[in-house]
Amino acid sequence: MSDEPVISLRGVRAELGSRPVLRGIDLTVGRGEVVALLGANGSGKSTAVRTVIGQVPVTAGEIELFGTPRRRFRDWARVGYVPQRTTAAGGVPATVTEVVSSGRLSRARFGVLRKADREAVRRALDLVGMADRAKDSVNALSGGQHQRVLIARSLAAEPELLIMDEPMAGVDLASQGVLADTLRDQVAAGTTVLLVLHELGPLEPLIDRAVVLRDGCVVHDGPPPKAVGQHALPGHDHVHPHAPAGAEPIRTGLLS
Repeated sequence: MSDEPVISLRGVRAELGSRPVLRGIDLTVGRGEVVALLGANGSGKSTAVRTVIGQVPVTAGEIELFGTPRRRFRDWARVGYVPQRTTAAGGVPATVTEVVSSGRLSRARFGVLRKADREAVRRALDLVGMADRAKDSVNALSGGQHQRVLIARSLAAEPELLIMDEPMAGVDLASQGVLADTLRDQVAAGTTVLLVLHELGPLEPLIDRAVVLRDGCVVHDGPPPKAVGQHALPGHDHVHPHAPAGAEPIRTGLLS
């Protein structure tokens, strides 16, 4: 098994409009690792993952996926991406199975779903507890069920790397539990995971490393803030030893 990082960002800078959002961040995610990107709104978390998948261009720095420069990376079937929650079909009438099947097309030969593809779709629906809604219109689903469908769509391709942007945002407690269990199964199977989170919540036990962003800079890269030390409790200030000189304290109450 290769020791090459699955994701590598070196000195990455990015702008939205003319506003700097990422200011030279470094980030690596190793094979089988679960890394959470944390930070307040506007810190650059979502922009960082969108640079990884190519949705936001970088103005400086290098990004590699599976050891290949992202600009030359073509094997996107290895990568599953779950965006911030939106309607699963974008307002287009579609069944749950149709939406999840669209996630399998990257692995289907000539765009035709064969038996193995259909089985992968069924497995993905089972994983997120939506097999009983397979024939229903996605327009009839709750917000939490929409999110399960979006995650199943990514899982249908059986990705080696799963990138999720705020997967628990606006999701009911029952769906949070299902999604946490689903992610636990993926991690146990060796999937590498990069998560954007506003708070750790039920995913906390799965997180190997937390990377905290503030104003487009990495101010912490290590154990999740609550686990850094006994004084790093909500409402307390804590500066990680690797935080840049002069960095403001991390207020963990914003993160957990």
